[in-house]
Amino acid sequence: MINTEGLWRRCSAEGCFSSNNKLRACLSADKSVIQIGFSAAVAILRAMGSPPAKMKICPIYMLSVRIVQARNIKSRDLWTVPLSCQNLAGHCYSLLDTSLKYLGISGCSRHLQSSPDSSSERHHLGDFFSHRCQAPQMTASDCYVRLWLPSASNEKLQTKTIKNSDNPVWNETFYFRIQREVENVLELAVCDEDPLTKDDMQFTVLFNVARVRPGERVRETFALKSEKERCSKKWESLEVEFWMEKIPGPPEYVITNDVLVSREVWCLEVQVDSNESRKYLKEGKNLVLTVPASHEGTQKATEDTDTFYFHCVKAWEPVLKARLQKVSDKEDDRNNLSDTLTVPLKFLPVGHKVKVTLPVRHNVPLQLYLQLNDCTEKLDVRLGYDLCREEQEFLQKRKRVVASALKRVLHLERDLHGHEVPVIAVMATGGGLRAMSAMFGHLLALQKLNLLDCVTYVTGASGSTWTLADLYEHADWSQKTLEEPLRAVKEQVTKCKLNLMSMEHLKYYHKELAERAKAGHVSSFTTLWSLVQEMFLHERPRKYKLTDQRKALEHGQNPLPFYAVLNVKEEKYSTFKFREWTEFSPYEVAIPKYGASIRSEFFDSEFFMGRRVKKLPESRICYLEGLWTNIFTRNLLDGLYWSSNSNEFWERWAKDMVDIEKHSPEEDTTIIEPPSCLSGKLYEMFQDIMTKRPLLGKSHNFLRGLEFHKDYAHQKKFVEWKDTVLDSFPNNLTPLQKYLCLIDVGYFINTSGAALFRPERNVDVIISLDYGLGNVFKQLEMTYKYCKIQKIPFPKVELSEEEEKNPKECYVFSDPEDPRAPIVIHFPLVNDTFKEFKEPGVKRSHSEMEEGKVNLENSCSPYYLVRLIYSSENFDKLVNLSKYNILNNRDLLLQAIQSAVERKRSGRTGNLPSHSGAEYA
Repeated sequence: MINTEGLWRRCSAEGCFSSNNKLRACLSADKSVIQIGFSAAVAILRAMGSPPAKMKICPIYMLSVRIVQARNIKSRDLWTVPLSCQNLAGHCYSLLDTSLKYLGISGCSRHLQSSPDSSSERHHLGDFFSHRCQAPQMTASDCYVRLWLPSASNEKLQTKTIKNSDNPVWNETFYFRIQREVENVLELAVCDEDPLTKDDMQFTVLFNVARVRPGERVRETFALKSEKERCSKKWESLEVEFWMEKIPGPPEYVITNDVLVSREVWCLEVQVDSNESRKYLKEGKNLVLTVPASHEGTQKATEDTDTFYFHCVKAWEPVLKARLQKVSDKEDDRNNLSDTLTVPLKFLPVGHKVKVTLPVRHNVPLQLYLQLNDCTEKLDVRLGYDLCREEQEFLQKRKRVVASALKRVLHLERDLHGHEVPVIAVMATGGGLRAMSAMFGHLLALQKLNLLDCVTYVTGASGSTWTLADLYEHADWSQKTLEEPLRAVKEQVTKCKLNLMSMEHLKYYHKELAERAKAGHVSSFTTLWSLVQEMFLHERPRKYKLTDQRKALEHGQNPLPFYAVLNVKEEKYSTFKFREWTEFSPYEVAIPKYGASIRSEFFDSEFFMGRRVKKLPESRICYLEGLWTNIFTRNLLDGLYWSSNSNEFWERWAKDMVDIEKHSPEEDTTIIEPPSCLSGKLYEMFQDIMTKRPLLGKSHNFLRGLEFHKDYAHQKKFVEWKDTVLDSFPNNLTPLQKYLCLIDVGYFINTSGAALFRPERNVDVIISLDYGLGNVFKQLEMTYKYCKIQKIPFPKVELSEEEEKNPKECYVFSDPEDPRAPIVIHFPLVNDTFKEFKEPGVKRSHSEMEEGKVNLENSCSPYYLVRLIYSSENFDKLVNLSKYNILNNRDLLLQAIQSAVERKRSGRTGNLPSHSGAEYA
């Protein structure tokens, strides 16, 4: 195997990538390069992108799957399965109870069942169904088996349907070209065909193909119950035979970070004579081009398009199909005006243009020009868990700024060496305008204490991202007083917003949406929200983009900002069940769980297998702010989970973690049985309603097409972020989705800290700014519990009942037993001594007491989340309170930072005395 990482580092260090001659000289002595050839080695190294990604040379295998037979398949049709009518009332009560639990109301149905009249009510309900809803006799099944192996094909295949048989026999064989370096999970779904309604799923088998070894024949019987349980009843089963053999021929080059895998890709370019194409379009005829295994799938000719591109996995042996079809007709072969031209891509010469002819009935044949190219260029998705090169360079520059600032602030006698400089981060929660306004006050106070120059990272979520986006529009914002941007924010926050929906603005929104859709971006309600939000905050369009913030980082003059958001499922799963931390910075957009990231300017372009296959211009930052503050894509369950208290939340969380452990990746086979009874079907319908996200915010998925490494679930870096019910089911994870669905982090935990928890950033001190009303410790407590479950170093957060009831302005938490845990300095949004002091040590006069009254009583507060306008007085109170709470706890801040410096100097971490749950006095 070629040592790609070592070669990459050597060639990069010697500057050999600038010319092929330099590369040849550098690689000529390596035996592995001589073995595979210079051209192949160069293509491999240029494609790697960053050294942590490894290149492997792997053979291709043929997997044959013979569907033999099924046994005891009973119809599950809702209308043909006989119902136990006398017990149907009980089913209804059970369903009601489940539904009410989702709504956060427990015990209502139990109360009904235990009431004096409940027995007679159930009896009458049973009588009603037994007389009015007599179930028909059971019918035999019309069975077929659907096969899906996404690591070998985009298409779902299926057997023929066997009519009226509970024991269907197929003996049909299907073939898949597979790569054994990736996780190959074959999905076998046994279905009952129904001509009137949706086909019923009998059961689904998830089979890990790694169980089949090359040259071996494996025969499996998949049953709904174990061998021991099968003795008592004839359970449904499916019999399948597997065979695998190595395919002779050239191997495949794959790039992997041991979690995700990128495979070799072909790009097919199809050119059509534009004049001929327009002529057929005028006649109502359309050229339809399809490569079923490609990223693009099917494309149709238009008046403006005469060149088409298809990207597909080389090893899948894709095929181009071309046909002429009536514009008004559906894509049905019966309506074709030409024969279907089929061209296997493996027969095309790579890098050369070829002319082919599409025969047209009663007309002149249509000429197509095909050119097949290898996608050997560098990957556009960076596969690796290390920090990007730009961030590493920034850290070196920022470290010098921080070291100088710490020497001044802490009055150190000598300069700090590089390894002695602690990494200090500001971590802000969301909270709409309240978070935006209060964060300005907090940052202004840190600036006045000369601590802003000591900060390396600053993270925001939801409303606090507005603050960061505003500040980083200016390259030297932290070097100038924040009083001026604060005045500009106050002007906007206190203005009337009635003109947001004026006719003039509506026309502008419509024009922008149309132009964005035409460019190729996905249109959604979130896009409209982004434009409205921009007018709400700035009253004018801004050309400002996220990458423009790099100017504010080029000399290390400001902290590096991160914007936190969650990637969730469009349907079927609540945010609580499935979500993935996603981080935006001026350098990259990343989903840390997969060790995958892209340059920020590439976000929302189309990707396939790590390549940027459709380049879209970088979006203005308002569209990203719309995603970071996307409160509209939640489903009903997201809201209902938050109707519970914190303890109930974590009880559910613990239960989910147990479920995750049950579905261990060690299992070769998983069998899933859908609900079969009436209440089960209704429950499933209810679940669909509760998890559907009516107002989606979609973005093109930069992980699309990437496959999972065969050992992905055992990789330490992946396990650190493994926290959802789907992480052991690769066919259901993000790389197989067409779009990302990004929402506000507040629907899981209102924290922006995920970027700071990555061990690569090695954060020593976190200044936690919480903008929540009501329970001011809830989000920090939940963050601690999450970190504890995920084994992420974080100090213990426990508070007494008195502290919960009467919180102080500042708390310091540390963990002396865990040297990796950061020191957390927590500032909840509370009004304590500010009532009596207008500045630290300066008491209020009688006439100034009113200025110290800041109403933070949740829904009664003028800062409640849904309030979109603040009075000038209330804005000043909130900002002054936030500023005061930081200034008044200067000594606590300095003491915690001093401790961090001391433990860095001594080469130890975590030795700060623990003050969890109490003031650091």
